[in-house]
Amino acid sequence: MLISPAYAQGAPAGGGDALLTFLPLILIFVVFYFLLIRPQQKRQKEHKAMVAALKRGDRVVTAGGLYGTVSKIIDDAEMEVEIAEGVKVRMLRGTVQDVVAKTEPASRVPSRGRKKKDEEPESADSEAADDGADEAEQRK
Repeated sequence: MLISPAYAQGAPAGGGDALLTFLPLILIFVVFYFLLIRPQQKRQKEHKAMVAALKRGDRVVTAGGLYGTVSKIIDDAEMEVEIAEGVKVRMLRGTVQDVVAKTEPASRVPSRGRKKKDEEPESADSEAADDGADEAEQRK
């Protein structure tokens, strides 16, 4: 025979090296968790909170790159966005990429003709008295 048979060497009998064998795989998983998985979960949580906080009047950017103003919240999954004057599109809330401008909450405007109880109407006499006192101080 020209070719001699090759025999495998016998492996040493020891089971304590199993942990050392899997240690690189465990370290790779830990690195992937802190560098990839955890930041992605945080980003998803922020996006979900942003989508839940959308309200009428917010200016948004869609995933398709369209700018628009939220004109109506239909339900938890859908909304109506006005992308041009008179052009309204019904879309999924999850497709909102970013909120460009938030609307301010409506402030309470006192009704016309009514005054608060604490306020007293100023009379023309008190204004004239104040003006007279100011003029007297200026003369001195």
